[in-house]
Amino acid sequence: MDHFYFIRHGETVWNVENKICGATDIELTAKGHEQAIETGKKILSEGIKADKILSSPLVRASETARHISEITGIPMEIEPRLKEQNFGIWESTPRDGAEFHEAKKDMASRFGTGESMLQLAQRIYNLLDDIRSGDEVVILVAHNGITRMVESYFREMDNEEFSSCGIKNCEIKRYDFT
Repeated sequence: MDHFYFIRHGETVWNVENKICGATDIELTAKGHEQAIETGKKILSEGIKADKILSSPLVRASETARHISEITGIPMEIEPRLKEQNFGIWESTPRDGAEFHEAKKDMASRFGTGESMLQLAQRIYNLLDDIRSGDEVVILVAHNGITRMVESYFREMDNEEFSSCGIKNCEIKRYDFT
């Protein structure tokens, strides 16, 4: 297909507390549920068409995707490759910490017990290649760390830009392969 949409999950408690969620399974806040419902309504009002929603298996994304699916009628599937990066020793630490910002620039580091940027790139780039060669328009519902990797698939970024890249909760972004 020639395009797809990406949506970051709704707000979580750790987002409010400025903590790195990573692969830790954190629930949506009441506001996060509301954001997801509003995103479903926005998809309808903007006439966004898709064949299916692919969601990260983590509850904050899957609940966001469920709300969107219920509002829009677009069927939802869990896609394990969309799981957020495991940030190892950095999970539950401050998201805006200078040390974490620098650590994200080390592409081969597994952060002690986590997953490297290179490992993440492999699974996300493979997923994007699959979407590109497929015949369905999809909406991906995932995480901020996944956003960085999706962006890097489409444009050149230096380490500083990569480390700083992100989108807001429930923001909808369209990506075109051509």
